[in-house]
Amino acid sequence: MRLVIARCSVDYQGRLAAHLPEATRLLMVKADGCVAIHADGGAYKPLNWMTAPNVLTDEGERWIVTNPKGETLTITLFEVFSDVSHELGDDPGLQKDGVEAHLQELLAAAPHSMEDGLTLIRREYQTAIGPIDIVCRDADGTFVAIEVKRRGEIDGVEQLARYIERLQLDSSLGTIRGLFVAQVVKPQARVLAEARGFRWVEVDYDALKGLRQDDLRLF
Repeated sequence: MRLVIARCSVDYQGRLAAHLPEATRLLMVKADGCVAIHADGGAYKPLNWMTAPNVLTDEGERWIVTNPKGETLTITLFEVFSDVSHELGDDPGLQKDGVEAHLQELLAAAPHSMEDGLTLIRREYQTAIGPIDIVCRDADGTFVAIEVKRRGEIDGVEQLARYIERLQLDSSLGTIRGLFVAQVVKPQARVLAEARGFRWVEVDYDALKGLRQDDLRLF
């Protein structure tokens, strides 16, 4: 990973145009090619970014990042304060807690509890940015990418969106849609999921374990 702290401006051209005026920021270049621009605030979310696959051209005072979609991220460097690289090695990935991992297992064993007509294809379906919890086919033969959480929040919806973006690069899968599943889906996550074109489902963990019946709520 390359970490650069610099006074810079950033211009994005693609689905829309965006401009970040000159300021001191952290530029992060990951081993997979992902480029992210961070400010000293705003929690974890970058101000702008370009996910892999892409090409970064370093012209010294200017970085130009392009991707196959025709998007361009131009970073103009006015002053570089720090430029360091670190080899992080392989990451073992997120270890789910016992309840979430078991919930995923129960749902994979009974995909109809999420939606009628689903057939399991694979659990922990690998992508370049991590594994999708569950991948199924629906009654029409469409692939369904499923993200499972105990508490369904905005971050989980965004995670599902990134996974589907990666899956769409695999033309052999055809049409792919998203399904967001949790014991409780927060109102903001419901709105975002629907805006992204995903369905969301609330399930009862105890019902899945067979402790109660008819408690699944499908929306």
